[in-house]
This record gives sequence, C-alpha cells and structure tokens, in this order.
Amino acid sequence: TLKLYEQKGKAKPKVYGLGERDYLKMLEDENIDAILIATPWKWHTEMAVAGMRAGKYVGMEVCGGFSLDECWQLVNTHEATGAPLFFLENVCYRRDVMAILNMVRKDMFGELIHLECGYQHDLRGVKFNDGKTPYDSGVEFGAKGFSEAKWRTKHSVHRNGDLYPTHGIGPVAQYININRGNRFLYLTSTTSKARGLHDYIVNHPKGGPNHPNAKVEFRLGDVATTVIKAANGESIIISHDTNLPRPYSLGFRVQGTKGIWMDVNSSLHLEGQSPGHSWEPAKPYLDQYDHPLWKKYADSSEGAGHGGMDWFLINAFIACAKGGEKPPIDVYDAATWLAITPLSEQSVAMGSQPMPFPDFTRGRWTEWENTFAIGDSY
Repeated sequence: TLKLYEQKGKAKPKVYGLGERDYLKMLEDENIDAILIATPWKWHTEMAVAGMRAGKYVGMEVCGGFSLDECWQLVNTHEATGAPLFFLENVCYRRDVMAILNMVRKDMFGELIHLECGYQHDLRGVKFNDGKTPYDSGVEFGAKGFSEAKWRTKHSVHRNGDLYPTHGIGPVAQYININRGNRFLYLTSTTSKARGLHDYIVNHPKGGPNHPNAKVEFRLGDVATTVIKAANGESIIISHDTNLPRPYSLGFRVQGTKGIWMDVNSSLHLEGQSPGHSWEPAKPYLDQYDHPLWKKYADSSEGAGHGGMDWFLINAFIACAKGGEKPPIDVYDAATWLAITPLSEQSVAMGSQPMPFPDFTRGRWTEWENTFAIGDSY
C-alpha cells in the first residue's frame, strides 16, 4: 500500500504497526474522520466498536458473526454514540443484482415468494499454501501458512455452519426489505460431512497421506444449507460451499407470482412475456432494467475490483462519510446478516433445530422504509 503513495508522488501516511491494538492510538487522531476495517474476522467487531466510540464513521468489511452478543455490541454502541456503521457488502452493488432489484421494485416478478443465494466458491487454494505465496501453492495453514491461510482455515477446523453468509443474503435482504417492513423470524441449518479439505491435502503434490495436516479433523461440513423464514412469508435458502471443486457462483434465485430469475444459468422466465415453460436469456432484461447507478457511473467503475462493484461500494462509503449521512447498509443490516452464522452453528449443533432471530431494530422494522439505491446518488 505504501508503494502506491510513492508511485503517485504522495506523502506517506503515518503507520500504526507496533502491536495488535496500536489501532487504538490511530483512533485518537482527531484529523481522522472515517475508518475502513479490512482485517481478519476476529477483529471486525472489536475495531468497529472502538471506532464508533471514538466518533469515527466506520466502514466494516463483511464476515460471519461469532456470537449474538457481538451483533448486539455493534447495535448498542451505535445507539449509544450515534456514530454510523456502514457494512461493506459489495455484492449489493453487483450490476445484475442491482438490475434485478430494479425489476423487483417495478413488480416484474410480482409478489416475491422464495429466494436462494449463497457463497459457493472453491477456497481450497486460499485456505492452504506453501507459507510463502498466497494461493494454490501448498497445504500449510495456521502458523505455517501465509496470508488468509494463516487465520481463515482455522475456522474450518473448529466451526460448523454457514461461516460467510452476507454476499448472498445482502442482496436478498434488499429484495424483500429486511429491517424495513419485513424481518427474519428463524432459521434451520444442516451441514454435510466434511471431506473436501482432507482430500485436497492428501492429493496435493506438496501434501500426501503422511503429511501432518492429513491428520487434521475439519469440522466444517463441505456444504451448509440454511433455510430462513421471513415475517412476510418468504422462504430463503442460503448455501455455503467452499471446500469442494466447483466454479464460483452465489446461486441467486428470485421467484415470485409473475416469474423467476436465476443467475447460475443467467436466465429468467416472466409469465405472459417468456415462451411457455421456457427460459429466456436474462441479459436483454438486465440491460433494459440496468440500475440508474450503473447507467450513471459504469465508465467510472471500469477496471475496479469485482467487476466494478467495489467502486460503487467505496464511492457510497466516501460520499456518506463526507456528508455525515446515514449508511445505505447500516448497523442493523450488519447485525442481522452477521447473526446468521452463530444461529446456523447453533442449529447444526442441535440437530437442525429452528433458531429465532433477535429483532435488532427493537420493533422499528415496522416503521422504516428501504432507501437502498433509490435514484442514482450512491
């Protein structure tokens, strides 16, 4: 990061790196208005709480929660300090996702009935490496790992549930107005057996059946399936699938009384418009209903991360932080989406029993309206 300053001829910023909690000294700087948290998962809430207490405008990267208490810490700190928290879920700004949001709001799918989403991403080459290079280079993790393998893989050893739900549930929550006229009631979660990571170690050229990590027992089921019931009657299926060979997909499905869209086959069907009992390519509709934000800023976002959606996210964060405005993805969204992980873990541990969602809005979900991506500002 510091090299970027050199390349741009900018003065180097002050660096805080004397210890794990040196960030607390940074928060004492009154010249800092906003902070971005992009650390390993265990630090997100602690840093966000400290940031809000210091009066900063907080941008927090996504993950899954560790406990419901942690989720309440975020909400309670925001309400006590008034400091905003922007939950940085970039997929809410993905171009096709926003076009579908536009279509949902124009009633193209009718009343929404059922939705599906997930995080379906082969992360074996991320969870293991050779300790020197980050991806697809070996079978080490933890103390011998490098980059994400140093910390992320341990979650697959000790935890079992949907560990990373927000990339999928974020857009779905916007489609059905969660915390704004609707809320999650309860979930059930089931996981498969765990085989993928062990097989990866055993079959890797730098691994093998005699490698020490071949003896590690991974608790995380290779596929976690979570079903959520919403107050307005919708059902939602979330999949977590990161330990097996597969192409990347978030597995979106939006189904209502007038039609259905699925991103896996990039197709949709609209009653009265599509040929009977047949799929149509989604692209012509996605182009026609391209969200106003993308129409306005597509050129500006060209070359940005994850197909441009990172530009929209950071643009929104900066605009809100500079203007002191309410985040479009706020602390109540963060708490609700993060809560899926501990509730999922509890459900799995109790034989897929239903787990109720706390109401982090304290009843205000019945009064609030969804203002995410209304218009073309951010």
